[in-house]
Amino acid sequence: MILLVAATEMEALPLVGKTTGQPHALFVTGVGPLETAVRLTRRLCEAEEKVSLVLNFGVAGAYEGSGAGLLDLCLAESEVLGDFGICYEESIAFFEGQLAPRAVFPLVPEYLAQAGEILDNHNYDCKQGAFVTVNGATATARRGAMLHAAHNGLCENMEGGAVARVCAEFAIPCLEVRCISNMVEARNPANWQLGEAMQKCGQAVSLLVDHLVPI
Repeated sequence: MILLVAATEMEALPLVGKTTGQPHALFVTGVGPLETAVRLTRRLCEAEEKVSLVLNFGVAGAYEGSGAGLLDLCLAESEVLGDFGICYEESIAFFEGQLAPRAVFPLVPEYLAQAGEILDNHNYDCKQGAFVTVNGATATARRGAMLHAAHNGLCENMEGGAVARVCAEFAIPCLEVRCISNMVEARNPANWQLGEAMQKCGQAVSLLVDHLVPI
C-alpha cells in the first residue's frame, strides 16, 4: 500500500476520489515537523496493511536562484532539517561531534527516477534537488538567501524532513513531490498561487499512484 501524506486537508483535497491505481490511503499529519513526526509514527504503528511507500506531497516556497519558479513541480533528492543546529546572524551550522544528529535524509533514487520519468511522460517538467524543512516558514528574502546558500536548497517546506526521518526509522521508502506556490521572499500572500499549486500537485500525485511500480 502507498501511504499518501499531506500536511493539510486543503492540500489533500484535490486527490480525494481521483486515484484509481494500486492500493493507497490518504493521511493528513497537521502542520510542522513535530505534528508530522508524532502523527505519522502513530499511523505507521497502527497500519493494518504493509506500507510499501510513503509519498509526501503538498506546496512549497522556492528559493530565489534555485531554478524553481511559481507552479513548478519539484521532486526531492534529499530532505534537510534546514534551521536545526547553531543559528548565527548570517548562517546556520549543524551540531558537530557528540551532539551531531542525522539532519540530511537522501530519498530513494529508484523511486525518484521513476517519478521523474512518469511525470515527464505526461508533459510535467520537474525540478529536482534538496528540499529544506524549517520549523518557521521564511518571511524575508535575507533568510531565504541564507538557507538556500547553506543547503543548496531548491525549495522550503515544514514537514518533509520529519516524514523522511520517520520513514528511515521504519525502513520504508519515501518519495516527495511538491508544487511551488510562492517564492521565498518578503512575505506577500498577494503573490502566491496556492490554489493552482495544490491542484497541480494533486494531478501529479494521482499520476504517480496510477503508474509507480513497487520496488
